[in-house]
Amino acid sequence: MKNFSELNTTWFALIGLLWTGYLFLEGFDFGVSLVMPFIGRDSIDRRICLNAIGPVWDGNEVWVIVAGGATFAAFPLWYARLFSGFYLALFLVLMALIARGVSFELRGKVERPRWQAFWDGANFTGSLVAALVWGAAFTNLAHGLPLSPGGRYYGGLIGLLHPVALAGGLAAACLFAFHGSLFLALKTGGALAERAGRSALASGAAAVVLMAVTLSWIAATGRPYVPGSLPGVVPLVFGIAAVASACVALVLAALHRAGYAFGATGLSIIAAMGGVFSRMFPSVFPASNVAANGITIGTAASLHNTLIVMTVVAAVFMPVVLAYQGWTYWVFRKRLTRPQAAREGPVRRGDGVEGSPAGAAPAN
Repeated sequence: MKNFSELNTTWFALIGLLWTGYLFLEGFDFGVSLVMPFIGRDSIDRRICLNAIGPVWDGNEVWVIVAGGATFAAFPLWYARLFSGFYLALFLVLMALIARGVSFELRGKVERPRWQAFWDGANFTGSLVAALVWGAAFTNLAHGLPLSPGGRYYGGLIGLLHPVALAGGLAAACLFAFHGSLFLALKTGGALAERAGRSALASGAAAVVLMAVTLSWIAATGRPYVPGSLPGVVPLVFGIAAVASACVALVLAALHRAGYAFGATGLSIIAAMGGVFSRMFPSVFPASNVAANGITIGTAASLHNTLIVMTVVAAVFMPVVLAYQGWTYWVFRKRLTRPQAAREGPVRRGDGVEGSPAGAAPAN
């Protein structure tokens, strides 16, 4: 087994950071889609919800592509074992993301209620499936997987859906709904923002309970010792911080401090991912059974020269990507409201409701 080098550890942490950025940004995208059917009283409200994330959702999804590419380049064995063991789960996520992406593009192409309702349903279903699967997947990585002595997982999709993973998946979906509701409370105005605030309270309460259950369950399960593992208190502190941040966000939401609450839900996602990766370290594919050999970062890493090249490329281009994405959010920072025509009476064909409500950027 190769020794853990500084670059191995650095890239393990960077991949964790990329996944954290993805779930922070895509988390409120998922959340908006999850709460949209419940807080959107008509097609105009639902269009405003989609327009709130329309300019940024596809940019947010780039993070998962970068995370996957970085995993492939830095830890090819980890990538291979993930895509062989989690193949059906990842295929399910891919189909969900495709359905979700297509819904953004096609919903406004035909002005028929059934057509729009179909694509709204596709958007909701794709977001729900993706949130549940991502939550269950990272819960499994924190909990550990039953592996063969060679470090392979053969349990298939059903084996990933044990009770603690389901609890983690539901916790992730509720946390994303909480995150997305707060984003809508900040991004929209009027009655829609008020309903988003009430949705934040309901989803936030569910998220806190499910996160606490998942954390307690994982903390109570023993894991085979891997040389170089971090002390168990480190992931526990991250987990407690994640639950505590969600609690703070819930209190702030109740006090109508949506901006601070949104920051607290983001901190909860960051802390939760910190707990997952600190619990995994130094394994990239951790085992839950003593007889198996989990794959460590030393075993899974690419050659040292490959990691050096990746580090230089990341140092050059990541600031550019971050600056561009920050500029995008700044450009589309305006609060969205219902069109004046919709507030005064029935909306006629050609009022621009489906294309762009007042102050809104088109979703596609």
